[in-house]
Amino acid sequence: MRRPFDDVASNRRALMSRVRGKDTKPELAVRCAAHGMGFRFRLHRRDMPGTPDLVFPKLKKVIFVHGCFWHRHLGCRKTTTPKAHADYWKSKFDTNIERDAKNLAALRERGWKALVVWECETSNEIALQAQLVRFLTP
Repeated sequence: MRRPFDDVASNRRALMSRVRGKDTKPELAVRCAAHGMGFRFRLHRRDMPGTPDLVFPKLKKVIFVHGCFWHRHLGCRKTTTPKAHADYWKSKFDTNIERDAKNLAALRERGWKALVVWECETSNEIALQAQLVRFLTP
């Protein structure tokens, strides 16, 4: 006999399985902007801390495109916390923030510069391009 909870759990599982880590809309916007400005890069280098979304080997710079919800962009309206199972979510978000900081520190130790582009910053193309130019211009 199926319990109502089983249906909720399977629905949640199906929903979460569709959450992508690569090739998201914000990431594609950053890639398109950087490529359009003539910058060439590598994607998702697994041999680097945090598997950066864009890697510019010649410049020794990387870009992470973070989702505001998952990586907790302070002050952003997309940084909401689910009311159900709040303790679980707080723990998960705290772990994400800690891991992000550790990865950025490891990259700095290796001599790389990193930029975090937040999901909400990708909607304004002009501001995004200006941010990329400031970061990527030697």
